[in-house]
Amino acid sequence: MPHTASRYLAEGPRVGIRHFTYEDGPEFTARARESKDLHHPWLFPPATADAYTAYAGRLIEDPSKAGFLVCTLEDGAVAGFVNINNIVEGGFQCGALGYGAFAHAAGRGLMREALDLVVGHAFGPMRLHRLEINAQPGNVASIALARGCGFRREGFSPKMIYIDGEWRDHERWAITAEMRTCS
Repeated sequence: MPHTASRYLAEGPRVGIRHFTYEDGPEFTARARESKDLHHPWLFPPATADAYTAYAGRLIEDPSKAGFLVCTLEDGAVAGFVNINNIVEGGFQCGALGYGAFAHAAGRGLMREALDLVVGHAFGPMRLHRLEINAQPGNVASIALARGCGFRREGFSPKMIYIDGEWRDHERWAITAEMRTCS
C-alpha cells in the first residue's frame, strides 16, 4: 500500500490538527452557530461568512498568530479550534492560547487530545518555549482542560480582557517546554 502524506500537522488517536483555510468558512460558521449556547459568555467565534474571512485571514496571514482546526480523523469534520495568538519570538518565544470545542464534539475529550497536539507542535516545529492560557474563573471546562494538559496556574488578573461588553477577570495558566518534557 503506497504511503500518502497526512493532511494534518499532527495526529492523535482521534483527532488531527491543521491550519485554517478560507474554504473552511461554511463548515466553521455553521458549527459556530450551532454552538452559540455552549460558547456564551466565554467566546464568540465568527458565525458569518464575512466574519470568518476576516478571522481566518488574521490567522493565515499574521505571523504573530497561528490557527489550528481540530478535525476528527474518522470523517475530517471540524470539532473545534486552537489558536496561538500574540506570538513573540527572540528571547521570549511565547504565545497565548485560545480555543473552543463545537457543540457536537464537546465533552468527548477531543480538545484535550488536540491541545496536547498543538502544544507539541508549538514546542517542536514552531520552536516556542512558553504557552499561556487566560481563562475566566467561571469557565470550569477551560480551566480543567488547561490543568489536564499540564499547565500550571500562575495567577489571577482582575479585569484583564474585554469580552462581551465587560472587562473580565482571568486566571493565568502556563506551560514551558521543560515542563512538557518532564511530565
